[in-house]
Formats: sequence, C-alpha cells, structure tokens
Amino acid sequence: MSSIRTKLPVHLVLLAAGLLSLFPLYWLFLTSLSPSQYVVKVPPEIVPRELTLSNYQRLFETTPIVRWLVNTVVIAGVITAFHLLFDSMAGYAFAKRRFPGKNVMFWLVVSTLTVPAQVTLIPVFFILRTIGLLDTYPGVIVPGLADVFGVFLMKQFIQTLPGDLEQAARLDGASEWQVYTRIILPLSKPALAVLAIFTFNRYWNAFIFPLVILRDPAKYPVQVGLATLQGEFNTDFGMLMTGAAVAAIPMIVVFFAFQRYFIEGIRVGGVKG
Repeated sequence: MSSIRTKLPVHLVLLAAGLLSLFPLYWLFLTSLSPSQYVVKVPPEIVPRELTLSNYQRLFETTPIVRWLVNTVVIAGVITAFHLLFDSMAGYAFAKRRFPGKNVMFWLVVSTLTVPAQVTLIPVFFILRTIGLLDTYPGVIVPGLADVFGVFLMKQFIQTLPGDLEQAARLDGASEWQVYTRIILPLSKPALAVLAIFTFNRYWNAFIFPLVILRDPAKYPVQVGLATLQGEFNTDFGMLMTGAAVAAIPMIVVFFAFQRYFIEGIRVGGVKG
C-alpha cells in the first residue's frame, strides 16, 4: 500500500507529461478532420462537434501530395540505405581495423560535428551547380550519403562487440568482406536500427537544403511542398494541417515498426558506450 502511495505522484507526473507530449499530435489530426469554420475558431474546441474528410479530399484533389510523398520516400530511403552501408563500413574500420593515423583521422572526422550544416550550404550549392546537379534528385541525395554522427555511432557500438567470432571467422578463411557482412552486420542490428530511424526521420523532415537545391515543384519532398500551401495573404490552415498529418503518418509507422530495436539500441549504447 505504501509502495503505491510512493509511486502514485511519479505516475501522475509521467501521465501528465505523456498527455502534454501527445496533445500537439491530437490537435494536428483533430484540425485535419474539422470543418473549415472550426479550424480558426477562438477559443478552440478541444472536443470536436463534427468530423469531416473534406480537408483530405481537397488536399488530394488540388495538390500533388502523392508525388511529394513518393519523392520523400525515394530521397529519404536512398540516403538511409547508403548511410547504413557507408557509416557501418567506416565504423567497422575505425573500431576493429588497425592502420596508421587511425585515431587522428577519427577525431578529425568527429570534429566536423562542430561545423553547422548552414555553414556548408553555400559551398555545396556552388559545387552542385558546377557539376550540373541543381534541381535534380542526385543533387539532394549525394551530399547526404554519409554522416559523421552515423560513423561515430557505429564505431562506438562495433568496438563493444566481442572479437572472438571475428577471429574465428578469419581462422576459417573468411575474407574482410565476409567478416563485415556475416559477423559485424548481424551483431549490429540494434545500432543499425537506431541509425536508420534517425537518418530517415532527419531526411523525411528536411526542408532548407531541398528548398535551395530544387526548383521544379514536382520534385519537391513533402515538407517543401507543404510550405507552398501557405499564401502571402491567406492560408488554408485546414488543408495545411491535413498535409502535415499525412506527412506525419509514415514517420509514426516507422517508429513503431522499429521501436523494439530503437529502445534496445539506446539501452545497449548507454550501457556499453
């Protein structure tokens, strides 16, 4: 009984924090399902009087939202796939292989984390313009094929893996590629899942870089496309919130699909890192 009384305040605080965190998501989907006259009503109604799908109908009939979603899936999916490959390969090399200047090179790579992305935006823009990749999908994808955070995360995880299986595989004649693909990658699933979630989420919500590189609205990812729904003098907030809800659904699905690996990866990284 005393244990329940002791934990009750903690549970109430956690419940309040959870409800407070979920309220923006509730408000987003509530607004997307509300008629236009209730969207900007003051004070706002927490419990809706009526629900409608008219905002969704107008969104899909008057905007290329499906094309924007496909563009985003392609861009974020390709970048995530290359991140998993390149970041894990670099992490494996820094964690398990020996070569001259390894530590100096690793810390030089990690030191680039202190450089804000905005600083490199203009130089990357001129490089892409020089090689003719402006307003193209490769122009958005190629600069993001590898990332320092991913290399650091994979290196920190892989160096905690036991070396016995790796040594046994080498004694059996396994090549470097076979050790990487058959030993290191299967053991690194939690870290790879965390890296996949972070990377896909980051590029799903990317806005500034695609906005600078792309000119054709048909090539826009969904976040840049939704920004075009805001008018200079008038904005349809119902349709805008509906677009944001449609854009949020895939990320919610991805999170719950990889939730087990995500929690396991954070736990293992926290214990072993």
